[in-house]
Amino acid sequence: MKQYIVSVFMLTYNQEQFIAQTIKSILMQKTNFAYQLVIGEDGSTDTTRNICESYAQQFPEKIKLLAPLEKNIGLIANYMRTIKECDGKYIAICDGDDYWIDEYKLQKQVDFLENNPDYSIVHTAVNRLYEDGSIKEYHYHPNKEIVDFDDLVFNNYIYSVSCLFRNIQSIENCLPVWFAQFPFGDWQTYLWTIKDGGKIHFINEVTAVYRMGIGISFGYMKKNSSFIQILINVLENIYQDKDFEHKKGIISKSISNKRKDLMTSFNREKNYLKAFVEFLRILKTSKSKRSFIKFYFYSVFKSFTQIKEK
Repeated sequence: MKQYIVSVFMLTYNQEQFIAQTIKSILMQKTNFAYQLVIGEDGSTDTTRNICESYAQQFPEKIKLLAPLEKNIGLIANYMRTIKECDGKYIAICDGDDYWIDEYKLQKQVDFLENNPDYSIVHTAVNRLYEDGSIKEYHYHPNKEIVDFDDLVFNNYIYSVSCLFRNIQSIENCLPVWFAQFPFGDWQTYLWTIKDGGKIHFINEVTAVYRMGIGISFGYMKKNSSFIQILINVLENIYQDKDFEHKKGIISKSISNKRKDLMTSFNREKNYLKAFVEFLRILKTSKSKRSFIKFYFYSVFKSFTQIKEK
C-alpha cells in the first residue's frame, strides 16, 4: 500500500456546479511527498457522483472515492465514515463547495509540522466568497505567542478549508461516537487532536476560498441562539468524555461563557422568557452576581434599543 503523508478529506452532496473546481484545486498541489484525496460523496441526486468518478478514473493513485450510498446519510454520518478512510500522517479538509488557490498550500503546512513536532494544527488566512461575488480576506488568529486547546475551546476561528492537522486516529482508533449528534465535526476534531498537547500555528497567507452562505451547517447559523446551543451541547459532551478529564476546568469556563452568549442572543431575538431562564441558570453559579445582573439588564436594554432603531 502506498504511504501518504497527507489525506485530503472532502465531503460533497449535490455540488455539481462546484465540485470540479474543488477537485482541480487539490490536484494542482505541488509537493515533494505523496498525498491522496478521499471523497465522501453522500448519495447526490445531481451529477456530482459522475464528476467525482470521472476524476477518480483519471487519477487512481491520487483519489479514493468511497463506495456509493443508496441514499443520503447526512453531513456528520458522511464525515465520520470519510475521516476513517484517511490514511495520511496529516489530514487536510476541503469541502466540495470550497477550493484552494495556493498550489504550495500543503507543502508549506507539512514543512511546518514536520519541523515543529510540538505543533499539531496549522491553518492559514482565507478569502471569504459571498453569494454576490464579493470577496473579503480573513486573517484572524489569537494575538499571543502560544495558542492551544485552552484558546480553541472558546471559539473555533479556524476555517476548515485552510487547516492541516495531525492524524491521531491510528493512535487512538477513531473519533468518539458522540460526534455523530451534531451537524458539523471540525471543531470537535481539532479539540480532540490537541487535547493532550499540541499547539496551533497560523500562516498569514491566503491559501483557500471559503464560500459563505451555503452548506448544511450554514442553516444552523442563521438563528444565532440555535447555533450557540449546539456549541454548548458540543462542549457538554466534551466535558463528560473521560479523555478530556484533565481539561474540565477550561471546558467549564467556556460553557459558562457560551451560556452568557446564549442569554444575550435570546434577548436580541426578543425571546425574553428563554433569556430570563438562562439568566437564572447562570446566576446560581455566578461568582460576581451584582455585575452579572447589571450585564443582564444591559442586554435587555440593548434589545429594546434595537427595536426603536428599526
